[in-house]
Amino acid sequence: MLKAVSNALKLPDLRRKMIFTFVILVLFRLAAHVPVPGIDAVALRNLFAANQLLGLLDMFSGGAMSNFSVMAMGVYPYITASIIIQLLQPLIPALNELSKEGEAGRNKLNQYMMLVTIPLAALQAYSQSTLLARAGALTNFGISRASWLPTVSTIATLTAGTMFAIWLGELIDAQGIGNGMWLIIYSGIVSEIPGNVGQLILNNPIGLLFFAALTIITIGAIVIMQEGQRRIPVQYAKRVRGTKIYGGQSTHIPLQINSAGMVPLIFAVSIMLLPGVLASYLVSSNVSWVASAAQFVSRLFDSEGTIYWVLYFLLVVGFTYFYTEMIFEQQNLAEMLQRQGGFVPGIRPGRKTADYLSGVLRRITFAGALFLGIIAILPFVTRGVMGTGQMLVTSTGLLIVVGVVLDTMKQLEAQLLMRHYEGFIKK
Repeated sequence: MLKAVSNALKLPDLRRKMIFTFVILVLFRLAAHVPVPGIDAVALRNLFAANQLLGLLDMFSGGAMSNFSVMAMGVYPYITASIIIQLLQPLIPALNELSKEGEAGRNKLNQYMMLVTIPLAALQAYSQSTLLARAGALTNFGISRASWLPTVSTIATLTAGTMFAIWLGELIDAQGIGNGMWLIIYSGIVSEIPGNVGQLILNNPIGLLFFAALTIITIGAIVIMQEGQRRIPVQYAKRVRGTKIYGGQSTHIPLQINSAGMVPLIFAVSIMLLPGVLASYLVSSNVSWVASAAQFVSRLFDSEGTIYWVLYFLLVVGFTYFYTEMIFEQQNLAEMLQRQGGFVPGIRPGRKTADYLSGVLRRITFAGALFLGIIAILPFVTRGVMGTGQMLVTSTGLLIVVGVVLDTMKQLEAQLLMRHYEGFIKK
């Protein structure tokens, strides 16, 4: 691997891409430390310690939300917008047709994602700022006549910060190496490791060894599950055109064990935390039965309770199946194979092939869904064993980190092989 990195640095264009990516990430980290005016640092720290949703959003902001900087929302609104557009494609024929029109269609979909991102960013900026203001962590924010100007400026600043983060990610996509949006998130997750190590050394030195071993084991499991696939053999029929013979070769369809990625975790945690957030606004209601119901919901969906984590696990498994099935239906592999003259040996083309592929995908997705569920509840398990849920890197964060590293290595691998160099991945 060191030789491959050395080879990459020797090539001027690859060296420029790597340096450019590093500079953009440094620029993002600097911007992530510019706070929004009116923040109470102590109250903000206490709020983050008690709210798991803010911790998740902090991870997707690249660590910028824990200081409530101008980049506090990071690229999370864009990720939400992209998921919304993906979910709408099977429901809206026009979007479904755009997804099949190649580069031009993808560019148009990206424009729609940007248009959806702006109102989502403004709405998220208002909701997060309201939450911080109610907790006493943000001053001069509200809808009163005296505070409307600071409110508008805070929302505008946070929305602009999101668009700036998206722009930085697109710069990496265009002129750097790796996936820009996820690299920005990756940089924030990795930047928290030294602080977590320091806290564990001071508070729980033995726990540091335990979490270091757990992190290594988790990384190995993530690599296996992310790279694991079932290869379905495909044979192409021979076709004669004039004096030339086309087709006749054999290949395979790689069905990923975990083709849903991070999306089920995002869906599940959003749904699990929504009832608790809504209940927190009704706990102090003057109507007794409303206040009692809100208190019951708050206890039921408390992230410290066992019921919360059981429901979380089940939702992650369910959403893994749902999202995988949806993406598979959009790909329409059976129809594509039939058009190209391909077939799975022993399976009749058309509907039979579609049913066969769906059956195989559901069986292997069970392992992927179970794995994502375990990753989701790992902090709860470690808290039961070690008395603390603090890890060197959260299990969800590790999933992102490993995925980003693997994707970046594959891109470098492809660049090196194009130039006849030995890459990272040994065959």
